[in-house]
This record gives sequence, C-alpha cells and structure tokens, in this order.
Amino acid sequence: MKVIFHENFKNSSYASNPAASEGRIESILEELEKYPDFEFIEPEPAEISELKLAHSNSHIDKIKRRGKPLFEMACLAAGGAIKTAEIAYRGEPAFGLIRPPGHHASPNSAWGFCYFSNMAIAIKKLMEEGKIENAFILDFDLHTGDGNINVLGNLPEVKILNPESEKREDYLEEISKNFESSNKFDVVAVSAGFDEHVEDWGGKLTTSDYREIGAMIKSFSSDKGEGRRFALLEGGYNHKVLGKNVVSFLKGFE
Repeated sequence: MKVIFHENFKNSSYASNPAASEGRIESILEELEKYPDFEFIEPEPAEISELKLAHSNSHIDKIKRRGKPLFEMACLAAGGAIKTAEIAYRGEPAFGLIRPPGHHASPNSAWGFCYFSNMAIAIKKLMEEGKIENAFILDFDLHTGDGNINVLGNLPEVKILNPESEKREDYLEEISKNFESSNKFDVVAVSAGFDEHVEDWGGKLTTSDYREIGAMIKSFSSDKGEGRRFALLEGGYNHKVLGKNVVSFLKGFE
C-alpha cells in the first residue's frame, strides 16, 4: 500500500495549532514504519491552477499573506492529496499522510487548522482530467467537513457522508447502511480524522473500530466501484494513540 508523505510534513513551525504540533506526524510514522508493506511516495506541491479548482483568487492570496512557510506547507498538502488520488485511480489504495488538514477549507474561507481543501482539489482534479465522473466521500472526523460540503456538496455526482450518530454502535451501522444503499461510484475517498477515538476529543470509537471502518470502505469500493479508494489525514490529536489508530484503519483499508 502506498503512503504519500514528504519529510517537510515533520516541520511544526508553519503554524501554532494542534494539527501542527510537534511529534504528531512522528507518532504516525513510528507505527507505520513497523510494517514493510507500506511504501512511501513523495508528492510535489500543488500548482496555483490546481488550488483554483476549489478556491477563489482572493482566498489563495489571503493564505499567501499568512507567510511563506504556511503557504508552502498548505500547497504541499494539496499536492499530496492529488498524488494520493492519482495512485488510487490507477487501482492501488493510498493514504495521504499530509498536513495541514483541509476539510474545513471552503472556496473563500478556512478554519479548523485548514487552509486549502485537499480533498476537493484532489477530486476535482480527477474530474477535470476525465478520469472519474462521480465520487463518494466519507468523512469520519469528529467535526463535520464543511469545506468538503461547500466545495463539492452542490455537485450531484458527489455524495458526502459525515456520520452523525452519537453512540458507537449506531455510528458504525450508519456507515454500513449508507454503503449498502448507495449507487456505484468511480472512487471512494475518505477524510480520515481520528479525533473520535475514546482517548481523543470525541471519546467514541475504539482502535479496532477504525479497522472495521477501513474494511467496510474496502468492501464498498470493491462491490460498488472498481476498488479505487484513498484516504487523507484530517484530525487526530492524542499522539499516544494516533499512530495505532491510523495503522488499524489502514490494515482494514488496504
């Protein structure tokens, strides 16, 4: 399985927030590196023309004014998302180990430690190139991905699921039932936030639940698509469990 990652994502100086905190990316790498079947691929930064697939000129300029380190990191994350989606399109599951996250970035605004809509840029890039006609996006982050919705939610060919069930069992069932009732899709994409964990902000899901979710996505993408699937890192802030949760998800997902 391919993991899209750049050494620059280890740099925590681009911003001061929980997503940029020192040791966060390293906690994931420490677990991933235990498994030789994860192959690391380095991305290139997104071009301005690619950022414009999801954002206005004024928003891009606003992020530029936040400083070169932040802008370059945000472009690299968007480029990582594009690379992840391209690999998935070719038929191999892929995970974008990227930051900053992106699911709270809208065409003209951003919040929640996000700057550019990584997911929307990746999906719209595949569509622009005629590689896919539709997509299913599962966002299991604790916080609803309003950026994904604001960029892609008005497209009839894109379905977005942000599970809302409060109880753990209902949450998993909500995902399962949505998969069962869905039509076929060219790609299944995941905004993978791990802050719903019992030892993170959400206090709901267990580490093994992430493996189950990953397996459900794998089955869904195979049954109602061509197996094309990719995931992008969003939230997840308890460094003690974050890496284990990521690996658990990927072991079900791969």
